[in-house]
Amino acid sequence: MTPPGSNLPRRYSTPGFHRLTKTAAHWVVKCLMRLDVQGLEHIPPHGAIVGVMNHLSAFDPLVMLAVIPVRPVTLFAAIEHRQDFIFGWALDRLGAIWIHRGEPSREALRLALNELAHGTTFGIAPEGTRSKTGALLEGKTGAAYLATRANAPIVPAVLWGTEQVKHNLRRFRRTLVHVRVSSPFRLPEGRADAEKLREYTELIMHRMAALLPPKYRGVYTDLT
Repeated sequence: MTPPGSNLPRRYSTPGFHRLTKTAAHWVVKCLMRLDVQGLEHIPPHGAIVGVMNHLSAFDPLVMLAVIPVRPVTLFAAIEHRQDFIFGWALDRLGAIWIHRGEPSREALRLALNELAHGTTFGIAPEGTRSKTGALLEGKTGAAYLATRANAPIVPAVLWGTEQVKHNLRRFRRTLVHVRVSSPFRLPEGRADAEKLREYTELIMHRMAALLPPKYRGVYTDLT
């Protein structure tokens, strides 16, 4: 099955720019944080993947960019950050798909499927917005939709500690940030109705919750 949108040009930046951006992210993260990273070996070296992650802070994409292996990567990004100095410019060059917070539009999903058709790692926060409490919010169905339509494996990744970076920065302290990645899994390929997408989303969110300390699991505290 050829994923929808595969006849479109790729949005992803040149490999050289991606490596440069990754290096810059690495040094920024190193200055602001101390990292505890486990599970990077679960990330496939080649081919499209849907990377799902929780969202605690504007620093989350920077951390993930710094730690994941070098490979084509892009993501959905909130439109309000497009005018951010350097950050917005860099995301543009990485081929970020700009969306309003909440459910991505049909056009945004079409562009994301195109990226997956070209073998890109596509990052998405299923919660659809930043959690103000630090705990997981109810997941939206965008990640399940992309994974089923593109027949791409899902790689769950979570982090915690980034919500403390700004607070600690004012006190000239580096923040301990934890990153956990688990093994890929697949959902059934093809079109899924709303009920199935919700079922798949619950599975995705529980896989993420299982990687988090209990206080960060939010509405997915019950893992039974």
